[in-house]
Order: sequence, then structure tokens, then C-alpha cells
Amino acid sequence: MCPHCRAFITAKDKICPYCDTEVGPRAIDRRDPGTIFAGMIPAARFVTVLILTLNAGMFLATVLASMKAGNTGALMGLDGRTLVNFGASWPVATLFGGQWWRLLTAGFLHGGLMHIMFNSWAMMDVGAHTEEIYGQRRMVVIYLLSTIGGFLASSFWTRSLSVGASAGLFGLIGAMIAVGVLHKQSMEASMIKAFYIRWAIYGLLMGLLPFFHIDNAAHIGGLATGFITAWIAGTPRLIDTWQEKLWKFLATFLVLLTVLSFYKMFMFMLSASSMAD
Repeated sequence: MCPHCRAFITAKDKICPYCDTEVGPRAIDRRDPGTIFAGMIPAARFVTVLILTLNAGMFLATVLASMKAGNTGALMGLDGRTLVNFGASWPVATLFGGQWWRLLTAGFLHGGLMHIMFNSWAMMDVGAHTEEIYGQRRMVVIYLLSTIGGFLASSFWTRSLSVGASAGLFGLIGAMIAVGVLHKQSMEASMIKAFYIRWAIYGLLMGLLPFFHIDNAAHIGGLATGFITAWIAGTPRLIDTWQEKLWKFLATFLVLLTVLSFYKMFMFMLSASSMAD
């Protein structure tokens, strides 16, 4: 991106074709293409890989817990009690029981193998693209706020259990649509916007099919939250301004809030287990 007008340009451009600002190599290659954790994880996709890993770990834990409870088909379909214990979005508890933490923990749970496989496939695409354009700090804020916004919308729309990364995923799709709004003068940004608008439409249309049991309220809530957050955030600046420090603070706060949410889930699980005994 051009460091002055933030328009999308090519790596061959020495002068921005939109504002005539001279473009140096630092502006073109500002994201380090290196790796971390001994070269195992690309630095540009660290948040994406971390979310995928957490989702997989939580799915494995819930499958084992469900099997232990007697559900022999847990791999393909988890039982409701296990999902509730692990922090599913349950409007009765979320809105009226003070269990706000479910708005976050629900985003790391999945109802079955096909559910997590589809969401993981989508995350590997839109997650990587969002992280590349918005950077790690903004992506964390967009994803977690969209998860909260999506399940909050779902809680007001339905009284059923809801889980899945798709609320956050639709938030990332909303952020990619915002790219075209933020950079109207860029043909590439317009193409990105059109591509992810189609993604959003297809996803919402799938939610209308009754046999999929898709929570479209969470999708719409996540999409709107992600778009608004990304529109406010914009893309990263080269200079470490107060805006960049603000997004770093927000990302840190939301990560800590997520950790607290999982702690609340663990304490709820212990309480439920002791009551069952």
C-alpha cells in the first residue's frame, strides 16, 4: 500500500499512481515474510494459525467429553449438554444468567466434524487475507468483536444453542468488504470487495436451507460488526502513532477478555460437575 494515500499499488511501482508519492521498499515490503516458532508458522498468518489450533483443540476436547458422556457419534454430532458445559451461546444463560463469557467461548466450539472442517477451510482463506491487509492487531480486534457481536445478535434472535467460528469469520468477510470502501480508487480493492460480497451472499443463502441448521443471525451480526470495526480501524500505518498503540491495547484487552472467558467456562464446568455428583 502507498504510505501516503493507502491505495493498493504493485511491487513494481516506485511512485504511487494515485497521489504521486515516492514509494520506498519499506512501504512495499512492510510485513515481514519470515517465520516464528522455529520456522513452523509464517509470521503473516500467526493469528490465523493460532485460531485454527484453538478451534481444533476445543473440538477434540468436546468430542472426548461427549464420548465419555455416552455419545458414541460425538465426532459427527456433539450433544447439547457438552456444548453448554464448554461455553456454547445459550441465550437463557447469556442474557438472563449473567454468563456473558459465552459470547466469546462459543466462537471456539463446533457441533461436529463437518462443521469445523468447513469453518477451518474458510478461515485458511479469509483469515490469511485479513491478517495480511489489516495486520495482527486489527485482525484480533475484528475477529473477537465480531464473535461477540454475532452471538449477541443470535441471542436476541433465537433461544437455541449456537456455536461456531462463523460469527468471527463473517466479521473477517465484512472487514474484507470494507477494504473496497476504504480504498475506492483501487481496482484491486474493488475486486476484493466484490469477491467477499459474493462469499457473504452465498453464506447467508446457505443459512436459509433448513437441513443445515445455520445461525444466520450470528452471521449477520458478525458481518456488520466486522465491517464497522474495519471501517473505523483502517489499515496499519507505517509509523507507530497513537492510533496503532490504541489498536494494540484493544487487541491485548480482547485477548485477556477471551482468557477470562475460558476461565469462567472452566469454573462453570467444575460447578456443573460437582452438582452432578
